[in-house]
Amino acid sequence: LFIFMFSGLYTAVENSTYTYDYGNDTEPLICDEGTAMQTVHAVLQPVLYSLIFLLGVAGNGLMVTVLLRRWRRLRITEIYLLHLAVADLMLLSTFPFDVVENAAGWLFGDFLCKLTGLVHNLNLHCGSFLLACIGFDRYLAIVHAIPSMQSRRPRTVHLTCATLWLVCLGLSIPNAAFLSVSADARQISHLSCYYHDYGIYANNWVLTNIVLDHVCFFLPLAVMSYCYTAVIVTLCNSQKRQAKQGAIRLALLLTLVFFCCWLPYNITLLIKTMVDMEVISYETCEPYVRLQPTVDVTKSLGLSHCCLNPFLYAFVGVRFRNELLQLLCKLGCSHVCLPFIRAQGHSRISTSDGATSTMFI
Repeated sequence: LFIFMFSGLYTAVENSTYTYDYGNDTEPLICDEGTAMQTVHAVLQPVLYSLIFLLGVAGNGLMVTVLLRRWRRLRITEIYLLHLAVADLMLLSTFPFDVVENAAGWLFGDFLCKLTGLVHNLNLHCGSFLLACIGFDRYLAIVHAIPSMQSRRPRTVHLTCATLWLVCLGLSIPNAAFLSVSADARQISHLSCYYHDYGIYANNWVLTNIVLDHVCFFLPLAVMSYCYTAVIVTLCNSQKRQAKQGAIRLALLLTLVFFCCWLPYNITLLIKTMVDMEVISYETCEPYVRLQPTVDVTKSLGLSHCCLNPFLYAFVGVRFRNELLQLLCKLGCSHVCLPFIRAQGHSRISTSDGATSTMFI
């Protein structure tokens, strides 16, 4: 938090024409963003956000529906999955506002500007830490199965999730204070929802928020890497080969997908921050002009992780898959679901051990 309190350290760059001054002996480098930024904001980013929104709402909506049907019989990991799906749905609810803003400017007033900024940060941070909680729960259940029986109770999990929500809410509240609606520096005729209030303090919060973004990536990644590595080592020493192979593949997939989705954004965001603070400088305009569109595209890649979560954490489970198929049959999709139900019936003998299907679900 001292970063936020340290005035004058950081100044956000939002103008369409960037000016970089590297000393008295050098002429300032003035860069016009040209059409690259406009193309990303007007075409590419809305298309990506719309696709992520549709897939994410469908997948997470189905997960929430299936899990709520047996609310009182949820297992430990399923409680985390329910909170994760709710966080992803709330994050996805901000996407339509971003799409409209990129196309026509911010049209929804100050209140929704502050609310969407708060909801976006809250659920982005909370979703990352819930992924770490799921990995830690699998670590306790497999590596320390007997000692963790007392701590792995539904009441403890609900308390952990509630605490996590409150902490992330506290970290996201400053967005409601600093966000406001003002003329867009890129297009004067459009309004933008950005950190316009309180001058240098808002700029310091932008830097603090970037630090939080990095923490919310690297800390969960470290927890997931350690926990799933310990899980893999434990399973390699077990006798259940079939369960071992499926669980190891899934553990590697979970960590790899999280890493691949968010690492490009964190790298480009770090570079942009260093450029804005003049730690890094370029001799030509081309790197500056390409940097912000790269940040936007890599952020879209990272946000796509919220529509992959249902497939990674829930749809791979045999029990969840059966319940999903039954739900779709009740909704009138029996002609589509029956072939999958028959296939599940044929493969049930091979998964009757139950370890693979319940290892992460």
